Amino acid sequence: MQDLSRQRCFNHKLREAVARCPECGRCFCRECIAEHEDRVLCASCLNKLLTSSQVRSLRFGGLVRLMQFLCGGMILWILFYYMGQILLSVPTSFHEGTLWQTGWWGNQ
Repeated sequence: MQDLSRQRCFNHKLREAVARCPECGRCFCRECIAEHEDRVLCASCLNKLLTSSQVRSLRFGGLVRLMQFLCGGMILWILFYYMGQILLSVPTSFHEGTLWQTGWWGNQ
């Protein structure tokens, strides 16, 4: 195997190679490589890596969103339940309007 200084880019035959992709083993110039998680990868290997990780995250992403939706619905249900309990504990003289007619706020 030749050393890296004599290699040419896999995509651009006239350019000198500066790195070898650890996934596919091909040599690439500066424009054809990218750094991802402290590794230098070519564009095609990086695309494969990101696509496979996105597929994995999509599987669990739906489950996480469903759990968030259910927890949010439960929190709202609890909130409205206790708000109803508080409103039911208000005396009937207050919400029938008789409290406003007696003038509890002034000297009437």
